[in-house]
Amino acid sequence: MKLYFLPMLFLLVVTSACKKTQSTAGEAGSTTALAASADSAALAAAPTAPEWAKNATIYEINTRQFSPQGTFNAVTEQLPRLKELGVDIVWFMPIYPVSKTNKRGTLGSPYAVADYLSVNPDFGTMADFKALVKRAHALGLRVMLDWVANHTGVDHVWVTQHPDWYTLRKGKMTPPVAENGTVTDWNDVLDLNYDNPDLRKGMISAMQFWLREADVDGFRCDVSGLVPTNFWAEARPQLDAVKPVFMLSENEDQPAHFKACFNANYSWAMFTMFKAIANRARPATGIDSVLATNRRVFPPWHYQMLFTQNHDENAKGGTLAETFGPGADAFIVLTCTLDGMPLIYNGMESGLNRRLSFFDKDTIQWGTYARTDFFNKMFTLKHRNRALWSGTAGGKLVKIPTDHDEFVYAFTRQKENDRIAVVVNLSNQPQTVRVAGEGYEGMYTEIFTRQPAELKPGMTLTLKPWEYRVMTN
Repeated sequence: MKLYFLPMLFLLVVTSACKKTQSTAGEAGSTTALAASADSAALAAAPTAPEWAKNATIYEINTRQFSPQGTFNAVTEQLPRLKELGVDIVWFMPIYPVSKTNKRGTLGSPYAVADYLSVNPDFGTMADFKALVKRAHALGLRVMLDWVANHTGVDHVWVTQHPDWYTLRKGKMTPPVAENGTVTDWNDVLDLNYDNPDLRKGMISAMQFWLREADVDGFRCDVSGLVPTNFWAEARPQLDAVKPVFMLSENEDQPAHFKACFNANYSWAMFTMFKAIANRARPATGIDSVLATNRRVFPPWHYQMLFTQNHDENAKGGTLAETFGPGADAFIVLTCTLDGMPLIYNGMESGLNRRLSFFDKDTIQWGTYARTDFFNKMFTLKHRNRALWSGTAGGKLVKIPTDHDEFVYAFTRQKENDRIAVVVNLSNQPQTVRVAGEGYEGMYTEIFTRQPAELKPGMTLTLKPWEYRVMTN
């Protein structure tokens, strides 16, 4: 679920997150001590990152649409295929019971959670999900749950058990309130009140439940920017006390998230830039602008989840073809070679060509998995070449200048003896470019053609529209 975002490209000064009426100087009343201790924690070094995350790829599963059955068992059957594809982390959209009150469509929103400690009976049983996680681990896969901490469904069990855990507006529970003070139109969910210390304890306990009972490996946190940053700082050590976790923030506008809790965040600004370049609204050099802003705003160890599709964009923004046209593969290549963790949304390996319904049954038509070889080549390189590892584990991106930088994006990354060079034509016209700079010269193998390729300053390259070359030493 996505409420809004401010592309990092346009941020000049960003401070830590505050929700609703909280001030950046600290919280009032009952949470003063919590804020003080959590804010101190937010100044510490980077949260622990699991060793397996440094070169990981991530795959998002919409259980409802993944198979005709729409069950955990149907997903379990496909785990070996996902492993062969090159996937490391399987991220599940919310698997919990869906609130029935004010539900949207015939099945409701998976982000209107009715109980944090149960599974949606449409998907199967808790035993089925535990078996899925066990099978995933046996294959070397990790499992990450979508966590909705900002709000619950209208008929969540807490509404009657703990009504004081909810935000009141004019004496009544309210849908989420955006940071600008306006009430959202999400009438199937109710906002949670993080001024209440008991809510914080209950939320952390619920997250720990899935670590203990199902042995999941981390959480993708929905609209995490509307939850106070000091809550995430409070939660992280208590989660790690159960087992080391990987934490992904959907929000990009809170740099303090990296110090408080999260190992990675969404690359919304880069995604927006990719779309602008694909539609000829920005030159290829716009990528440099986003990278420069990220380096200025985020801590040195940061990295992001890079994507061209996810459930929000597919359902509301458009398919790959609608968003990127014939340049889709070129931008996917960038998500796999820029610093970060590349995402596949379920169905992309079969060329998903339609928007999946968000609130109704709409099964993916799988076909022959025709894109498997493409993704497997990219992910194999991600695993093996340390230059492509994420954050401080990988190599720094160094731009390779060309005489057509407005159309062609070229760069190299190197970690010790591992090096890659990438040249991508981000235009719908053929481009003949001369490369300049230094530090990348040598012999490579182009991973798609498997042909040797020399790269040196002054040489000329001719690229077809949207053509990409990914070279490894």
